[in-house]
Amino acid sequence: MPPRPMNDEEVLSEMNKMVAFIKQEALEKAREIKVKADEEFAIEKAKLVKQEQQAIDAQFEKKRKGAEVAQKIAQSNLTNKSRLKLLQRREEQLQELFSIARTSILTFAEDEGRYSQFLEGAVVQGFLQLMETRVTLHVREQDADIVKMAGELAADTYTGISGREVSFELETTLSKDCAGGVKLVSSSRRITIDNTLDERLRLLEDKMLPEIRRDLFGPNENRKFYT
Repeated sequence: MPPRPMNDEEVLSEMNKMVAFIKQEALEKAREIKVKADEEFAIEKAKLVKQEQQAIDAQFEKKRKGAEVAQKIAQSNLTNKSRLKLLQRREEQLQELFSIARTSILTFAEDEGRYSQFLEGAVVQGFLQLMETRVTLHVREQDADIVKMAGELAADTYTGISGREVSFELETTLSKDCAGGVKLVSSSRRITIDNTLDERLRLLEDKMLPEIRRDLFGPNENRKFYT
């Protein structure tokens, strides 16, 4: 027996069920879309926040490093300035010491006995270095007489040591500003032996400078060996 056709109420009821089903499906779908959208938004938001935080951290780190570098440069400049000032003061003290020594040798030539002995020794030393038969002695004008006597004694001493004869002549060419002493020049004028007091002091300064620095200022921590 074929089914009977639905009446109007039954058709309306079925339509209402279908509408309710479609509506429910739509609500479920809308809920799923919202949940997924919220999840994607949260993920994107977290990603953006992380990126921004990393950018802020990187900028802060850059500024921190820049500040550290600037501080190190400033400290280095300050240290260098302090070191240069200390070195300058030490150099001034050394020059004061050498100035005192230069003043002392200016009065040395006034002691005729000691000065004569020095001249004789300086001339003997020069004769032995040159080993020539004729030598020119360059002296200050005021020292001509005392050097002549010292030269004669030195020539005798030289002959006794070397077995050779030597003669000399004087030239008063040394500046009056020179502290004293003598320069010996070979007959060919190619060799000069500087035995002036000024040169002796300069050589002594060069030789004694490391020791003087050590005595005045203590060991230099930047140097392992000393001469």
